[in-house]
Amino acid sequence: METKKTIYQLHEEHKTWLNKLLFYKDELKIMDKRIMEVAEKNTSNEVRSLADHFNNLIVIQKEQIDILTHEIKSHELFLEAAVLDNPNAIDNEKFSDHKKHRKSIAVFEKLFKDLREDLIDFLSKWM
Repeated sequence: METKKTIYQLHEEHKTWLNKLLFYKDELKIMDKRIMEVAEKNTSNEVRSLADHFNNLIVIQKEQIDILTHEIKSHELFLEAAVLDNPNAIDNEKFSDHKKHRKSIAVFEKLFKDLREDLIDFLSKWM
């Protein structure tokens, strides 16, 4: 059976996810700075190669944040249109749960956690 939620429940999840994505975006900036510090202090080919690898992963994560943010905001626009279409009944209307978004966020968070752990290992070795 498909899960149904109120517009308020969906909106709260959207807000939570968008705030998390902003946090992750800030954390990526910090990670990027740490990588630059290590790359400036260590000129070996191994360190440069690893720094490039982590920089590429950070770029990918930033792109994923942008994609997820866009998808969530698009869904929010869909909900706003539903309110405008029928403002009197919106309190009683139920919407399909946004499983796709929930799964995308979960996958992103797992990959982000893995990146953070790998980066911490790299930094602890080379700082």
